[in-house]
Amino acid sequence: MTILRIPTQKEIKRYATLFNILVKYGFEDVLSHSPILKLIPNKYLEEHPETKINLSFTKYERIRMVLEELGPTYIKLGQIFSTREDLLPLELIEELEKLQDHVPKLKDFDVLNTVEEELGIEKFGYFATIELEPLAAASLAQVHRAQLRNGEAVILKIQRPNITEIIEADLMVMKQVADSLEKYSSQAKAFQPTRIIESFERSIKEELQFAREIGNTERFAKNFVGNEFIHVPDIYKELSTDKIICMELIDGIKVSNIEALMAANINPKAVAKIGVDLYIEQILDHGFFHADPHPGNIFIIPKTEKICFLDFGMMGTVLPNEKESINDLLLYFLSKDVKKIITLLENIAIRTNIPDCKKLEQDLYQLLEGVSNTAIQNIKLGDTLSQFKVVLYENQIIIPHYLYMLIRGIILIEGVGLKLDPEFNITENLEPYTAKILRKRFSLKYLLKKNLNRLKDINALADTLPDDINTIVKKIKDGKLEIVHEHKGLKEFQTATSKAVNRLVFAVIIAALSIGSSLLVMAKMPPLINGIPVLGAIGFVLSALLGFYIVISIFRNNQL
Repeated sequence: MTILRIPTQKEIKRYATLFNILVKYGFEDVLSHSPILKLIPNKYLEEHPETKINLSFTKYERIRMVLEELGPTYIKLGQIFSTREDLLPLELIEELEKLQDHVPKLKDFDVLNTVEEELGIEKFGYFATIELEPLAAASLAQVHRAQLRNGEAVILKIQRPNITEIIEADLMVMKQVADSLEKYSSQAKAFQPTRIIESFERSIKEELQFAREIGNTERFAKNFVGNEFIHVPDIYKELSTDKIICMELIDGIKVSNIEALMAANINPKAVAKIGVDLYIEQILDHGFFHADPHPGNIFIIPKTEKICFLDFGMMGTVLPNEKESINDLLLYFLSKDVKKIITLLENIAIRTNIPDCKKLEQDLYQLLEGVSNTAIQNIKLGDTLSQFKVVLYENQIIIPHYLYMLIRGIILIEGVGLKLDPEFNITENLEPYTAKILRKRFSLKYLLKKNLNRLKDINALADTLPDDINTIVKKIKDGKLEIVHEHKGLKEFQTATSKAVNRLVFAVIIAALSIGSSLLVMAKMPPLINGIPVLGAIGFVLSALLGFYIVISIFRNNQL
């Protein structure tokens, strides 16, 4: 039985906003397929002539404008899908890319009052000037240029007001839509919309914690101390809170602005190679990587030609034991060892419910064969990883959140590399790391360490084994040893047998009623109606009803 769920006030408000904006930009065709359209009065649609003006834009422009007007949550989601050329048309990708830079600025936002309230009057006095016009607008915050009294140029990243409440309401709506897509669309189900929204929810909530972002920036800077190719912006912690970050002003060129890079005599191909190397180093060496490396978050400083990553709100963390698993996964992929890949996936997965191991083996083999049969210069790791995610979903393997973030990050950074250099191939960047992994695996230090750990495990087992055996023997002596034995399919067998017996009993009753009724009719036993015995007629009617019930239940597979 379906239980009618009453939407919350927040959900109703966001649904109303969603419908209003869709109508405004001429997406009545989308609403026309929704039963909720009946809730919108016709008079409302007639009183919005701006819809006709918005129809002059292309469909993809209107999609981007809808996301912009719906607010930060949808803008962030659009930014994520702006790198998914495997899912969306190129024209739409080009529009979604604009969300990285052309996020609408806040209207009537009192910057000075917000900074003063957050920092207090004393710390507010540290600033000589704060520009009211934002330098840039992001999905969750706005960036304003400022100058300290000592003359240093800084920027203030200020969280948008009431952003937490807005995101909570939007996520509720997104979850319901994703759930509906998984239930009613097999095509959408293959892309795991619910899983995407869950991952998106964790990421966007982490981004809202500015204190966490400050810690992430400091950790990232520590990892790259002494690296000549990267610059990490300085943070002014004393002038930062959980809603404001004061940091060094980066005067650089966005990585996707190829014309500006070439005008500054910076080679885009070299930037692609170095930038991706730095990202792979984050994953395989540090185990702490930027989870949102889209072009809007990567700048090149012309004076030093150093690469600067910005916005450390979304970061992925790989634990030491997980790092070894990722290295193993990379090696097994390159050697096309399907059986070891499956074993590794079963070890690192959160949950596995593989319906058919042979099918999983075949799916992975076909994926790897497709890669090996493609020329090295034509391999796109992002496409391969997207196919890998589909294989995991179809075989009911749920991997940890950090792996989803890692896969997304690699897809993004490969997209940046291809934009800078159309002939860019990320597998060439991976070759030195695979060689390094193999050297490490066969090094004396690694082998000694691994065998030492195994000896520790064996020693621990040897220590506890006598106690475990004594416990088992004691339970046997006391008669307290319990062995749980489960018959697979026994319950189903009992249910089926019960159904069969019930139907047999009904059949015997029907046969008895039919025979008895026939005898009554033949004997013309009173009382009679039009010469037909009443009891006989009742018996035949009951027999017919029970017979129909049996036949219908068999066809419908109902329980009796």
